[in-house]
Amino acid sequence: MIHKYSMNSLNIVLDIHSGSVHIVDDVTFRILDYYKENDLAEIKNILKNNFTQDEIEESYNEIKILVNDEVLFSEDIYEEYAQTIDNRNPIIKAMCLHVTHDCNLKCKYCFAEEGEYQSGKRSLMSFETGKKALDFLIKSSGTRKNLEVDFFGGEPLMNFDVVKKLVEYGREEEKKHNKNFRFTITTNGVLLNDEIEKYINEHMHNIVLSIDGREEINNLMRPNYSGKGTYDKIVPKFQSIADKRNQTDYYVRGTFTKHNLDFGEDVLHLADLGFKQVSVEPVVADVNLDYAICEDDVQTIYDEYERLAVKISERKKEDKDFNFFHFMIDLSGGPCVAKRLVGCGAGTEYVAITPSGEIYPCHQFVGNTDFEIGNLDEGIKREDLVSQFTKLNVYTKDECKNCWAKFYCSGGCLSNAYNFSNDLTKPYEIGCKLQRKRVECAIMIKVAEALDSMETEEE
Repeated sequence: MIHKYSMNSLNIVLDIHSGSVHIVDDVTFRILDYYKENDLAEIKNILKNNFTQDEIEESYNEIKILVNDEVLFSEDIYEEYAQTIDNRNPIIKAMCLHVTHDCNLKCKYCFAEEGEYQSGKRSLMSFETGKKALDFLIKSSGTRKNLEVDFFGGEPLMNFDVVKKLVEYGREEEKKHNKNFRFTITTNGVLLNDEIEKYINEHMHNIVLSIDGREEINNLMRPNYSGKGTYDKIVPKFQSIADKRNQTDYYVRGTFTKHNLDFGEDVLHLADLGFKQVSVEPVVADVNLDYAICEDDVQTIYDEYERLAVKISERKKEDKDFNFFHFMIDLSGGPCVAKRLVGCGAGTEYVAITPSGEIYPCHQFVGNTDFEIGNLDEGIKREDLVSQFTKLNVYTKDECKNCWAKFYCSGGCLSNAYNFSNDLTKPYEIGCKLQRKRVECAIMIKVAEALDSMETEEE
């Protein structure tokens, strides 16, 4: 299987199963449409009005060499491996710790319903519950040394004293059990001050800073309880944190909606504010909501992703580059095979813990009691659900099986799949379309970067 496309004046061909990427001329690009079903004489006849016979024959023979080298139209060696995945007995290595189900903002698109997560009540995690959660992670992690913990909400800074106590507890326990906790915190920044910033920079491996981009966009979708925006309040704090982290180990993370389908301007705005690690992602919402992305918006978003990719490619040449999360891709190695096949590991390698100690497959499922897999007092109770999550991979989903991007998205978000189709095996269709375009853009940027590097070396 191959996938070919043109972007930024480049003809790009991706061989799905080998992962090889080829930059080809126009004649090769056209021949590939016919190579598998037609011989050389037939292809010469089909393309006789477009290219010379010698051009067609030369390109055909070059394609044949690549096929023989198994870097074009290569065989699928992964499906057989995928059949063994549900026997792998995964261990939990990452946890989303909901230290608050409360928030000081009223973000219009919030999947957590301002921190209440469908429960209709607000709550804070106690230190004792947090300790049980870390103990559960240690016990469930087997011989795994590096463990990930994300302090999440709601707004986790509303319970920051407990966060600090849990970090200190974790540092004590990791010494006893040969573990290494890598703590992350996700915050809207409203409660940040010098003391909290200093603590986070000293004790958190990573930090996610929530901001949607331009002032008018951020303030439209992320107001506080009085209806006012927070842009002016949070930007200087975020810039301070990013600079003190030497522009690494953080993300400014935003969401775009139907109200800013020119979201590339928000990405570039954040980059112009000095941020080197940027993530702006499409909202996932019921299509009946006024800010939701629907099928009619997809082509506009495609065009915007391509425009943004070209801009990022140009900025790399000008030494004004930055990392855009959705365009980051590793063509030389990347995740292990199991990771590429199963994705995030929700419910198997990753869990979320509520303030009262319930265990869910991930933060997106919290509040849907059908997916409550256990609690900290009794452990995992729904082995049937865990087994169901364990068996999910790109070959158990009909829409993924023959998708050229399956090894890059790993089947997409399971929560989005369930929320839109009531079926974990049916990916969210619009999400799939946007993901495929992002992969195309990411590969184009890598290809352009490689070509620029080759030209520089030749000079």
